Amino acid sequence: MVKTNSIKAWVLAARPKTLAAALVPVLIAIGFALRDCILLAKMNENTSFHILVVPTLLCVFFAWVMQIDSNFINDYFDFKRGNDDETRLGPKRACAEGWITERAMKIGIAITTIMACIIGLPLIIYGGIAMILVGAACVLFSFLYTTTFSYYGMGDVLVLLFFGIVPVCCTYYLIMPEGYNHVTVNVLVASIACGLVIDTLLVVNNFRDRDNDKKAGKRTTIVRIIERWGEEQALLFYLLLGYIPIVIMMIMGIIDTFIVGTETYSLPLYALYAILHQSTYIQMKYIRKGEMLNRVLGATARNIFIFGQIVFFTTLFNTI
Repeated sequence: MVKTNSIKAWVLAARPKTLAAALVPVLIAIGFALRDCILLAKMNENTSFHILVVPTLLCVFFAWVMQIDSNFINDYFDFKRGNDDETRLGPKRACAEGWITERAMKIGIAITTIMACIIGLPLIIYGGIAMILVGAACVLFSFLYTTTFSYYGMGDVLVLLFFGIVPVCCTYYLIMPEGYNHVTVNVLVASIACGLVIDTLLVVNNFRDRDNDKKAGKRTTIVRIIERWGEEQALLFYLLLGYIPIVIMMIMGIIDTFIVGTETYSLPLYALYAILHQSTYIQMKYIRKGEMLNRVLGATARNIFIFGQIVFFTTLFNTI
């Protein structure tokens, strides 16, 4: 039993399991920043290079608070649109279950949005006025994804941008030492790989909800693929989204080996991720419909976090 507007209710509404995925882009950026600081130190023997601690912590907290804010927004607006009715297959939602009242959720959204702005504001010191535009875009994305963009099949593009390119590139830019905080090609490529991996979570979610989304007028990528080519191609889409980033990161590692002269230890670790992703794909293909797909959702979230750790450690230790 969950008491209305209780601490337990707010914790459930925040969806703690999603916070790991929110951390992955920041983790990848930190890995590349540490790597490049090590390489800079090797090239300049009498100088030490370190990532900036304060903006690193601010980026971590900003990512977490924005994820919670997005979860609250999604919970509230899906409830208002009637999407979280008795036909819902996904995990229970706070407003629909009566754990959080509408008024309290609106206040919660306002508080988390303001908190995100307060956390992000000091980043202007490190990244300039442009950080205001980045922060505003992140907040706007949180609202527009649930209220508008998800109905037009733009969710996957937005995930690529706001869970890949924007957080990875901006975090790297903010935490590198002054004078060396330009986004490299490697970081940009890694940010794309990150966005693709995290999109697998959205794909599972949309595959599970494909019938309800179609009834609600949500033209998600999965709905469009199934209408045009069938369910098998939608499953293949999930499979490829997980494998393409592996190929990207391994090719980049091999190129670094020849150009920079670093060692590469990525093959066994990326093979581990590939095995986990393949296993999750087989499970998804076997289950196909219903609430049981929530198991695949959980496994995919685990895979994403493992991918982030692999990128972090291989990027860092390849330079040591």
